[in-house]
Amino acid sequence: MSDHLLSKDEMKQVDDYLGTGFKIHSVYENLSGMFVEFERQEEEVCLQILTAEGRKYFSAKLQEQALL
Repeated sequence: MSDHLLSKDEMKQVDDYLGTGFKIHSVYENLSGMFVEFERQEEEVCLQILTAEGRKYFSAKLQEQALL
């Protein structure tokens, strides 16, 4: 999959989680990419973000959540 399509998919997944009531719980990075943990009540999911565009988009969403 091209980086462009992969980054669009990552952005959609972030929007889907945030749109269904998940909140960003924690973020950590290593050489394999960025790992984002979302939580909603008792449910937790982890999303791996590999692309630079996906990380930039996620960072903007994280700042939005911090302002709310």
